[in-house]
Amino acid sequence: MIEKPQGSYISYFSNLVKLHGGVNLAQGIPGFQPPKELTTILAQIAKNDVHQYAPGLGNFSLLSQIFNRYSQNYNVSNEGFLVVQGATEALSLVYTYLNKMLNGSFEVLSFEPAYESYSQLPKIFGQPFFSYPLNSENTFNADEFKGFIANRNVKVVFISSPGNPFGKVWSKQEVDTLLALAKEMDFYIVFDAVYSELYFQNKPHLPLDEGNERLFYVNSFSKMLCITGWRVGYLYAAKQHVDGLRSIHDYIGLCAPSVLQEALAIYLNENSFGEKFTQDFRKRLTDGFHFLSKELTALGFQVPLVDGGCFIWAKLPDGIDDGFQLAYALYHKTGLAIIPGEHFSRNHARWVRINIARPFDDIEKGAELLKKFLSNI
Repeated sequence: MIEKPQGSYISYFSNLVKLHGGVNLAQGIPGFQPPKELTTILAQIAKNDVHQYAPGLGNFSLLSQIFNRYSQNYNVSNEGFLVVQGATEALSLVYTYLNKMLNGSFEVLSFEPAYESYSQLPKIFGQPFFSYPLNSENTFNADEFKGFIANRNVKVVFISSPGNPFGKVWSKQEVDTLLALAKEMDFYIVFDAVYSELYFQNKPHLPLDEGNERLFYVNSFSKMLCITGWRVGYLYAAKQHVDGLRSIHDYIGLCAPSVLQEALAIYLNENSFGEKFTQDFRKRLTDGFHFLSKELTALGFQVPLVDGGCFIWAKLPDGIDDGFQLAYALYHKTGLAIIPGEHFSRNHARWVRINIARPFDDIEKGAELLKKFLSNI
């Protein structure tokens, strides 16, 4: 019996590739370089006086770019935005703030399959976590969900759109229903929009409302511009939460990298918030999803249709029951790394997550290796 790692499966399988080589369709990192305009700007400003601490709120020019972008379509306040060290700090910051505000006495929920931070933050802070299943139509019944919440002390609900690992794009009706329930049932929603620019056809609904005290909105430049290593993200919250979030950020994050914020501010201003780059990226993701979905379906996988994100979420062919055992053998026999579904949900041991934010050659090679592996078992 193979001993499973105690930590992140994502780190485990990705590190195998980094140490021994192979095709990494495991870790959620884009396989493309950032915009050339952005890296050129970065090189040009490196000699400038931008190497000390940035303002704790964020580079003022960058904040202005973010506000201008959102204010075109949403009723937002400039004071509600805060630049942080990636979406991971944003999630942790919001959670720390809510933990303090609620005196640590609450429970947490996310719809399954859930991104790892949604379950691990409660584990770190000592709160119970519930993974709520979507129904056969990949949505939820409002009355049933309300009943579930009513019998528990759930005060924090995580949602991502498009999701990770399952790239569900939540409709306006679904999100509005959740927000109405949050007000009625007294819980808070942390809305993770990191993949919101990476949709296939229809732009996702974003529930931004200046006066909604029940909503915390998280986003990042990491995925949309292929700069996961830069660690520049941001969050938005209603005014009654802003001071509390800023004060905690001063001590657990302080500021995002000043040089990188400055480069981003200039790039976004000169390049329409990166629209051309993200359009091209969306095309690559769409092509990769449709190609690999077809290949996987031919091999007996079940692939739910989604409309965004960087991943394929697939159920294993009949007769294969353990996603971890498959992923482990797949890497050690072919060098192809993917992520077992149980990492995101105990109820999805027969599922896997595959990263499609890679060059098409990698996706083609991954399909060939998987086909070869399955033909020999």
